[in-house]
Amino acid sequence: MSERRIGVLVMSYGTPESLDQVEAYYTHIRRGSPPSPEQLEELRSRYEAIVGGVFPLRQHTNEQVNALQADLNERTANTGITYTCYQGLKHAAPFIEDGIEAMARDGIREAVGIVLAPHYSIMSVGGYLKRAQEEADKHGITFVGVKSYHLHPQLIEALVERVGEQLDAYEQEGQKREQVQVLFSAHSLPEKIVEMNDPYPEQLLETSRAIAKASELSDEQWQFTWQSAGQTGIPWLGPDILDTLEHVAGEGRPAVISAPIGFVSDHLEVLYDLDIEAKQRSNELGIGFKRTRSLNQDIRYIQTLADKVVEASQP
Repeated sequence: MSERRIGVLVMSYGTPESLDQVEAYYTHIRRGSPPSPEQLEELRSRYEAIVGGVFPLRQHTNEQVNALQADLNERTANTGITYTCYQGLKHAAPFIEDGIEAMARDGIREAVGIVLAPHYSIMSVGGYLKRAQEEADKHGITFVGVKSYHLHPQLIEALVERVGEQLDAYEQEGQKREQVQVLFSAHSLPEKIVEMNDPYPEQLLETSRAIAKASELSDEQWQFTWQSAGQTGIPWLGPDILDTLEHVAGEGRPAVISAPIGFVSDHLEVLYDLDIEAKQRSNELGIGFKRTRSLNQDIRYIQTLADKVVEASQP
């Protein structure tokens, strides 16, 4: 029996690997337009604040891909099927196109693409899959993309565990569990996606509801909010978490749990926007602030990815 070889393109946004690469990275995000000195300094200062000049951020993606490869190897031992994982980043090397080209050089004719983001939007995951499909077509590679996995049982289980950890921590500090407000969040996108009937907002709510139900949160004890909106001069989805924190404090809630369910690893939007900015705002408002652990290499997240890859590659 001939071996069936399947390439797996694991895609993510990408981060620079050092402070020296921040300008090139930011220029790519801005579609080739270099940032102003002020814009560059602001972004550099954010990275310096969270990593101190050392960049562990790319390592999370590398380790997730390595863990996925190991899981797929274990599943396919002695089956005549082999999966080989490649990385494809949106704004840093290796780019999405680089990953597909590497597959072609290795003689792979069949590929699955999956993004390290559980929720689908045509402006996010859809864009990754489109770039991968176009490059795969150039090389004659059959390509199937995984759109979303926002309700996978193991993903939900891992996120429920993390909310429970922080509720327990508050309780140990003398706080009543039912008084803690849980704020689920994800990266904001331009408001125009609502007019396009984009599934992104509803998928995020579905994930939030599933976690809230399993965590036995009352309807009043949780809400969804947005974060990390771009400064582009057009309206983005809101309210932003910084505004939501003010509202929560105004209602007399003594503490919050920040649960960034739209992100799967520690990076800028988590380590700076939440751990620094949102925490500082909470301190100013006099309310407690705790964030749920990122998924990073949680085996349940890796198994979620593997399940979706295998499912997508079924003949």
